[in-house]
Amino acid sequence: MAELSIKERQAGDVTILDMDGKVTIGEGSVALRTAIRRLLEENKKKILLNLGKVGYIDSSGIGELVSSYTAINKENGQLKLLNLTTKLKDLLGITKLLTVFDVYENESDALSSYK
Repeated sequence: MAELSIKERQAGDVTILDMDGKVTIGEGSVALRTAIRRLLEENKKKILLNLGKVGYIDSSGIGELVSSYTAINKENGQLKLLNLTTKLKDLLGITKLLTVFDVYENESDALSSYK
């Protein structure tokens, strides 16, 4: 079984990626990169990553979040994060990335934040 499963759904013009598993070097970060790049190719630029079931993320996973964020910004899109676990919140806090990402606790708040 793959380390990371990503389920895609639409809420209006926002694409939500429900992620489940680990975002680590190799499969997990590649799966995320592939999903994000495909959405951009489909001109879907409002992306919400639901990380509620992501149990673990390593430095390469963090790097992938950042490069996804950069890629989406270049296209004038928006990448936001939903349902961070305590561990992930701590990790993003330590790496100062909490200040970079828009982070939401609930989906309706996140969705209404898109312009």
